Amino acid sequence: MELVATENQTMIAQMVRDFGAQHIKPRMMEWDESQEFPKEVFHKLGELGLMGVLVPQEYGGAGFGYVEYVTAIAELSKIDGSIGLSMAAHNSLCTGHILQHASEEQKHKYLPKLASGEWIGAWGLTEPNTGSDAGNMRTVAVEDGDYYVLNGAKNFITHGKSGNVAVVIARTGEVGDSRGMTAFIVERGTPGFAAGRKEDKLGMRASETTELIFTDCRVPKENVIGKVGDGFVQSLKVLDGGRISIAALSLGIAQGAYEAALQYSKERHQFNQPISNFQAISFKLADMATEIEAASLLTYRAADMKDRGLNVNLESAMAKLYASEVSVRVANEGVQIFGGYGYTKDYPAEKYYRDAKLCTIGEGTSEIQKLVIARAILK
Repeated sequence: MELVATENQTMIAQMVRDFGAQHIKPRMMEWDESQEFPKEVFHKLGELGLMGVLVPQEYGGAGFGYVEYVTAIAELSKIDGSIGLSMAAHNSLCTGHILQHASEEQKHKYLPKLASGEWIGAWGLTEPNTGSDAGNMRTVAVEDGDYYVLNGAKNFITHGKSGNVAVVIARTGEVGDSRGMTAFIVERGTPGFAAGRKEDKLGMRASETTELIFTDCRVPKENVIGKVGDGFVQSLKVLDGGRISIAALSLGIAQGAYEAALQYSKERHQFNQPISNFQAISFKLADMATEIEAASLLTYRAADMKDRGLNVNLESAMAKLYASEVSVRVANEGVQIFGGYGYTKDYPAEKYYRDAKLCTIGEGTSEIQKLVIARAILK
């Protein structure tokens, strides 16, 4: 594993910083306040190749690996976690599912539009009553001639309203049967496919989160991804990679919160000296820096293993668990270092604090990550 940033990583990091300064920072608090999903930003990210980081060039993507992908997400998330989250969900979940499991015909049909940012992707697994317990989903798909008819609802879906296409997992077999669920590609505009309520969230407010509702939605059989019954198994593999992206998201938020607190501690004076001179503050910064470095190593190790084609079930869970918890701790200490100003919207600390918490919940809670880790080490 190479611990020094490659030329590609350095290039991507600088490109994202420049892009963020021009297109994200000037309006990110406005988007946060209004919960506006800035689609135009993602179209521009597509022009830079960041909406198809992992997609091979033959399908219109950038053709990079997970190490470069982690770099891009982390740098975006240092600026705005909402943008990092949406970019990660588009790449890892919808686009990633099609890339890993779809037919060549499906890949050539959908990946160029997704990789270019022309289309935004959504991914539907979670339901109102089945979060971690996805095997008990109630959205069903019933065979009807050359179609499957979908009925049910998904919630907490990133880009559920604005997405042009969604990969949706529905039950085609018995409840609880891990081989009884199937993945479908459903395009926006398909009769019976609609967005439901948009969530009013604590953080990540510029990343759209809504319900997906299916009412006698007829999806052609040619839109089944892989084999009928393989949808849940496919999803678990997709989530292994997705958890690396959430670790990267967590890492970026933590780095942003730390850098803001570090800078503020040097500028803020009390008792005729910068507060960074006080051990109470400097020790907080030392802990923050050390935990971020450890989270970075876990995240990039998982990314490196993914690039080498190794099983990352354990490593992605470890990276996601640790990085997300670090993100929350660092953001919390960041607010503390800012003091009263950290509780106001005049400074960035409060936004990092609000955004960080989702990282311990989305794409598998911290408790589920511990379950995955425990199962792996107790085999």
